[in-house]
Amino acid sequence: MTLDPVHFDGIARLARRIDHGADERDHRALAETVWADFLDPLIDGDGRFVLEPLDTVSKHLVDREAIALCDQPFATEHGLDAGTINPTVFKNGLVIDIAQAAMSATPSSLDLHRSRTMIATVHSSDQTAHVDETWDEFDDDYSRSRAIKVQQRLPRFAEGIVHALALYLAESEHARDHAEDVSDLLILDGPLYPRGLLRWSDQHPDLATFLEENARPKQVVQNYVRLVETFLERDVPLVGFVKNPATRAITRAVQSKDIEAPWGDDGTFFTRILERGEYVSDVDGERWERDTESLTYTGWFRSRGGVDRPLSPEGDALGVDRKLDLETYEVTFFVIYDPRDDLVYRVEAPYGVVRDEERRERLTRQLLQDVAVAGGPPQTIEKADELARISASEKRSLREALETQFETVERRTYDDKRWGEEFA
Repeated sequence: MTLDPVHFDGIARLARRIDHGADERDHRALAETVWADFLDPLIDGDGRFVLEPLDTVSKHLVDREAIALCDQPFATEHGLDAGTINPTVFKNGLVIDIAQAAMSATPSSLDLHRSRTMIATVHSSDQTAHVDETWDEFDDDYSRSRAIKVQQRLPRFAEGIVHALALYLAESEHARDHAEDVSDLLILDGPLYPRGLLRWSDQHPDLATFLEENARPKQVVQNYVRLVETFLERDVPLVGFVKNPATRAITRAVQSKDIEAPWGDDGTFFTRILERGEYVSDVDGERWERDTESLTYTGWFRSRGGVDRPLSPEGDALGVDRKLDLETYEVTFFVIYDPRDDLVYRVEAPYGVVRDEERRERLTRQLLQDVAVAGGPPQTIEKADELARISASEKRSLREALETQFETVERRTYDDKRWGEEFA
């Protein structure tokens, strides 16, 4: 049932009762002040190091067409992604998620594209439940799979835990298995380290305890640490491409200094900084007209705030042994703004990869060219996303197969009836 026009108008009238505060000009001006005066380095209200530029605080622009036509700094690219069926709860108390990871290559490699790593993570309320955790190879040894049991007594967080562990274990295991296949550049579809897992320490005290005391999260972090070490030892760059950067390290640090930050997260802050245009007048008054001819981007930053702290020299990496200098693992990043879609992307790399200025510039040009050509995220990680994605119909079929195997049925909720299979 749709809204009647009178009801639509009634809802729209609510907006007239809301004072949205300062106008866009004031928001842009405050963002520019923070950009110019607070980031070299950014220290929070408790005196902790949050952010520091590798060189200077800087922003740049490049013509989209010009960068798209340049020679690529790296001859080949590989992308990596993982997809899941989403956490599924069964009536017998099992909570399970299954992830598959895949790697793409540009130019294509059919054998590589065929390979998969599959991880099933299982939580059971029945302590007698048993899981065979040995690796199994299939598809003529192109792929392998493993099931693991999550030992925890936090049923309220079971779905989130099995999801994160399945996703990040599949991704990290597959990346380590195929590291030797990457000759020039690997782009992870997402952050450099397992951010969704590392933020548990900020979400709830029970999750923080689980993160510290359970071996599974440590195993995940160890995989990413070893992955970084492998690529540094092979002298091959590794980056993470974050499509939806939602960090709040800068925002929180600014607010800790009793300065009102009128943006929801750091992505919005960087949009304010990097968006170019001008105010023009028309019949409705002044409006902002965005320049869409150029990509804009920041210089590189070191990051030790929020979920980046555990892998910084000031963090303990969940107790994982780091074989190289601690600063080698530190998260560094730069931000790209694409005005065509009004979107920002965050490109992350270990400090050990971008320590060299010449390589840092090559990586910057490569990622800018990828975004310019693709009109969004690099084609190689979009290809990896397609390989790893599990469709809605496949998810339904897999859940039915699990119901048969477990001799139970999926626990249904009213939302399943309300929204139907299209949201599976």
